[in-house]
Amino acid sequence: MQEVVEYGGWKNNLRLTNGSVELIVTLDVGPRVVAYRQPGGFNVMKNYESMMGGTGEAEWQIRGGHRFWLAPEDLTRTYFPDNRPVKWEPLGEHGAKFVPPPETEYGVQKEMQLKLSPTGTRVEVVLKVANTGTASTELAPWGPTVMAPGGVEIIPLPPKAPHPGHPSRAKSPADYAPNQELILWPYFDFADPRWTFGTKYVFLKQDSNLGPTKIGLAHREGWVGYLNSSMLFVKRFDYRAGAVYPDRGTRYQTFSNEEMLEMETVGELVTLAPGHSAELRESWELFGNVGPVLTEADADRVILPLLG
Repeated sequence: MQEVVEYGGWKNNLRLTNGSVELIVTLDVGPRVVAYRQPGGFNVMKNYESMMGGTGEAEWQIRGGHRFWLAPEDLTRTYFPDNRPVKWEPLGEHGAKFVPPPETEYGVQKEMQLKLSPTGTRVEVVLKVANTGTASTELAPWGPTVMAPGGVEIIPLPPKAPHPGHPSRAKSPADYAPNQELILWPYFDFADPRWTFGTKYVFLKQDSNLGPTKIGLAHREGWVGYLNSSMLFVKRFDYRAGAVYPDRGTRYQTFSNEEMLEMETVGELVTLAPGHSAELRESWELFGNVGPVLTEADADRVILPLLG
């Protein structure tokens, strides 16, 4: 079902629901997905109350929720103020396409597609950007999702393997090669108590007393999760071997500060010719009544069975 509703001070927002889950997407600005929840339940996304209901601002507003950015990050094109009305059209019974005005300053046209499964909580997300200019441009679609404070992020790690020892025991040169990438931003600190780097998982706790921190990963494991108020949000995405990703090869980035935690998928870095487009695809799921996850054993016991 699709209906236009009021939300957060805006008169026009599209509510998408299949009865099990609902999305609220802004139409007076954006598009931004500002709510993802079971009907009447806890919204896993952060909303910045002071920025809700505003339109036409000259500067970019974080507002919260899920947005559509372009990488590599800069102070102009990335932070283009998406503060104008959005057109939308249905995609079947449980989906919609959202098209903001073109960003003529940079010769790009964005489009967000959201499709709910007929039952359950799964959402398919497509972020598409087209080059409407006259020259090629380098970019990658980028999908940051701003999560409500107070939760913990769970990032799975690749399986461990023993050192082969003597070369005669190695099956191939790959036995000696690295298999993981960890990219650190200047304000990351290994002494930060929010981070736990374990054997199977990385945990990041959102803490209202601590400022910015950020890492990036190539991340081939296919999913990340955020557990808050017994509600588990899962974001799934693929990794294409041989692809070039921004920021030294990061397919996934995560950021946190005093107010929120951000889960950021990044698409392939491409040189986009005029008339061509690039896409970023991911999916979301919600799981309710999920027990606390304090240890890696908890993650194995509580989360893995939900993922199938």
